[in-house]
Amino acid sequence: MTRRKSHHAENEEPTPPVEDAEGAAVDLPAEPLVGSSGPAPMSELELQLTEQRDRHLRLAAEYDNFRKRSAKERLETSSRAQAEIVSRLLDALDDLSRFADIEPATTDPMTLHKGIELVEQKIAKALTSAGLEIIDPVDQTFDPTIHEAVSTEPALSKEDDDTVSKVFQPGYRFNGQLLRPARVVVKQWNG
Repeated sequence: MTRRKSHHAENEEPTPPVEDAEGAAVDLPAEPLVGSSGPAPMSELELQLTEQRDRHLRLAAEYDNFRKRSAKERLETSSRAQAEIVSRLLDALDDLSRFADIEPATTDPMTLHKGIELVEQKIAKALTSAGLEIIDPVDQTFDPTIHEAVSTEPALSKEDDDTVSKVFQPGYRFNGQLLRPARVVVKQWNG
């Protein structure tokens, strides 16, 4: 027995394959899902859209919370760092308070001078341990990125050209960042 194809099927052109975004073939139902027990294609798309919208809103809320939390943590970190530096200076501040209570008439000036030097050393040590670097460039080559020339003086030899001879005010760097350049006198060879 020979099977005959229906006239309808013979005249139909083959349906071209449908591909998804990655190029894979997708099987489409032969008939629309109208009247079937499953959801209609439009409501399925609406459901996916709603899910994507909810996911987007959750991610946006999480990011907003993350941004607020990060800003709060930065403020707290900055405050803790400042408190740590201040706490390192408290001993030196206590020493200065003791000097304020000393009777100048009964104290030897040399003792006062020595005490003030010790307080200065204590402050410098506390700040250095926190990351401060003192720039005191006597006899070093002038560097305009960390030195400020306030005046010049003649150099005695060509080798001394652009060398720092005196420091009016030391410079400071904190953790690599220049806070203040050293104010210096620079030797210049006019030979």
